[in-house]
Amino acid sequence: MAPKFSQVLSVTRQAPELIVPARPTPRELKQLSDIDDQESFRFHIPVIFLYKNKSASSPPVLKEKDPVNVIKEAISEALVYYYPFAGRLIEGILFLEAEANFKLEQLGGAIQSPCPYLEQLTYNVPGSEGILGCPLLLIQVTRLMCGGFTLAIRFNHTMCDASGLVQFVKTIEEMARGANTLSIFPVWQWERLCARNPPQVTSVHLEYEEINNNSDTFITTNPNEMDHKSFYFGPKEVRVLKNQLPLHLRNCSTFELLAACMWRCRTIALQLDPKDTVQFSCLVTARAKDYKMDIPSGYYGNAVAFPAVHSKVGALCNNPLGYAVALVKKAKAEMSEEHIRSAADLMEVKGRRPRHAIKGNYIVSDLSKVPKRRWGDWDSHTYTFAGAEYEEI
Repeated sequence: MAPKFSQVLSVTRQAPELIVPARPTPRELKQLSDIDDQESFRFHIPVIFLYKNKSASSPPVLKEKDPVNVIKEAISEALVYYYPFAGRLIEGILFLEAEANFKLEQLGGAIQSPCPYLEQLTYNVPGSEGILGCPLLLIQVTRLMCGGFTLAIRFNHTMCDASGLVQFVKTIEEMARGANTLSIFPVWQWERLCARNPPQVTSVHLEYEEINNNSDTFITTNPNEMDHKSFYFGPKEVRVLKNQLPLHLRNCSTFELLAACMWRCRTIALQLDPKDTVQFSCLVTARAKDYKMDIPSGYYGNAVAFPAVHSKVGALCNNPLGYAVALVKKAKAEMSEEHIRSAADLMEVKGRRPRHAIKGNYIVSDLSKVPKRRWGDWDSHTYTFAGAEYEEI
């Protein structure tokens, strides 16, 4: 669906400001775990939440009802508990206040990934994108003409994974509602995922091994020239795909099915040499009870690994979908307590903190199980916030 507008959409930002914890916090050095401190997580990643105004009244205009002011104050309170997010040489996180000249409904299908307005709704302040000596968090709240707003967060991935970020955002929400205490207190026990002494690399870690192919397709292909699209798979589409699988694979999860389908289709579209090798890897959380790692509920660091499998291009493209599904299931089955501890040990043994494989690697993250965010009393995804009702999109 194309966006329903004719005028140019624009966002006007105020000058960036630093938000510091509302009260004094410890002055100390914090060490990252060996899982956090790997090259694969040394980048900033943007996330955007969109909220529609559901109130029958006009958009809130009073300062105490303005989502920008409420969120700013809530962030400052949340940083009292999550003070490592405010850490670096200069304390604080970057915050931007912005006004948009459009309504949420005018975006239409543009809110799907890849969002063409990403750079307007989350601004990379010049000089803030480094890993060392730069803010670990950048937050932009943009008011929309309809009374809704967007909350954009750019975070340094070495600090947390998706579950950890949601935990932090939930604390902001609780502070915005005036809570006197937290439902979940943050836990900094990074030693739980540090290398053993002595380190013991007991698993095969294909995810950190670059593939050497004779073809140079992955070297010469410019990622900026590749097409980016969003695809919707509802119950009907999933059912059609599962009907293509042999009976023993039809109990696969929706993630396994769609990841395998997209990996196979993408490989076919790239028209690679059939003799080349490609890789699939997926982020798997260690928080699952199956792995018995005893990760506390308040832990917000990276608790993930990305086990991998290989396939020849010809086999992946020419075999039925079930071949790819079986490989995806095999990759997920590689995940265990020993696998992630072995990965932490590998970081220590290598010393240079290896990055996950790039060339020929199709890496997928499943965010469908990430908890929903709550900004007040929900009623069928509707909540009251800053004196008005909002619905999360």
